[in-house]
Amino acid sequence: MLFHVSEESGIERFEPRPSPSTDEPVVWAIDADRLRNYLLPRECPRVTYYAGCETTAADVERFLGASPAVIAVESAWLERLRLCRLYCYHLPPQTFACTDECAGYFVSRRPVVPAQVEVVDDLLAALLGRGVELRFVPNLWPLRDAVVSSTLRYSLIRMRNALPRSSPSQPLQQTGLVLRSFEV
Repeated sequence: MLFHVSEESGIERFEPRPSPSTDEPVVWAIDADRLRNYLLPRECPRVTYYAGCETTAADVERFLGASPAVIAVESAWLERLRLCRLYCYHLPPQTFACTDECAGYFVSRRPVVPAQVEVVDDLLAALLGRGVELRFVPNLWPLRDAVVSSTLRYSLIRMRNALPRSSPSQPLQQTGLVLRSFEV
């Protein structure tokens, strides 16, 4: 099964829409493994990451510790996360093709009727129930930069909505970012 997460209820049929990422209109879906990355308010900026087969032991220790996956969100989004209700549409996979294995993205060029819809009222519980470590940080940019230069698999979602970067002269320690075994 594939999934489409929305803040909109009552979608009975997903019609292909134009997308800047594709040449033609598509319906987007996510696989079960990366569903965790979308159990947040749509516009919430986030840095998500996990270990792949190419990830070094040093990066696992530095960024993940014992966690299978991490989602980092700006602290300012906590209240919106608590109040958000999501609708997780279960989509039959027959017409979908994978476009990005790392991110778990799939597209269909045909309309799709959901098999069922699940209401998610408690996003924190849904994330924790998937074994995700949820981290709240004052500013995502230091973590984003560190993850991008690591060997981790990652997705950077809605970063256009993130707070501005801190001053380049401001060291990481002054941002309040606290991560287990995180060193710059």
